[in-house]
Amino acid sequence: MEKTREFLKSSWRNIKETDRKKGLPKPPVEKPYNKLDTVIDLPKFNDFNDLGSARLIDLISKRRSRRKYSTSPLSLKELSFLLWSTQGVSKYIKEKEVVFKTVPSAGACHPFETYLVVFDVEGLEKGIYRFLSLEHKLLLLKTGDFSKEIIDATLGQQFIGNSSVVFVWAAIPYRTEWKYAQESYKAIALDAGHICQNLYLATESIGCGTCAVAAYDQEKMDQLIGLDGQNEFVVYLAPVGKL
Repeated sequence: MEKTREFLKSSWRNIKETDRKKGLPKPPVEKPYNKLDTVIDLPKFNDFNDLGSARLIDLISKRRSRRKYSTSPLSLKELSFLLWSTQGVSKYIKEKEVVFKTVPSAGACHPFETYLVVFDVEGLEKGIYRFLSLEHKLLLLKTGDFSKEIIDATLGQQFIGNSSVVFVWAAIPYRTEWKYAQESYKAIALDAGHICQNLYLATESIGCGTCAVAAYDQEKMDQLIGLDGQNEFVVYLAPVGKL
């Protein structure tokens, strides 16, 4: 156990040689996709004027992990707002493969991809999607009701299957490893916390609730989303539903 604690300590002075210093190419800031696949447009930032108007101090005060949701669906605009709040792009320098988002990330590496397991969102089929943050669109991966599968993959946590949508964050470690080598893993874990806290505050602002989940079967979750479990794997997830 004491050795495991070393993960939480800083070892930045020990960083010597990285792939960045070797001159190896920087990994892309977002996974590519087949342009022939189904892509869904999402409402953009300019459409959010009627959402999230509560005072920040009130949102922080009310923040709770919420496991009971109503049967009301999320609107596509509300989902779009939550995606923008957690992984929205504020600036993209294409020639340098540098992206700045609505959440901080060590060295602007942004190692996470956002996947959605959709159960009840107006205008969307039930299924699994990936958020294309650079375009602010959704990529359809597969259709179907995966409530039983995700409950099983999260060790029987029934409330997850009763939500409207589950945010699933998967890490591509090399995005951070390229720059920070062995110090990447603490940074990646911190990045996950930044993302999920934004989801908590954003959901509270639109009358929704969420609950961060770190207890799951790694192999089953990776398999459900369609990840290889090595170069990309699930790190964190959070169901969202109306209160």
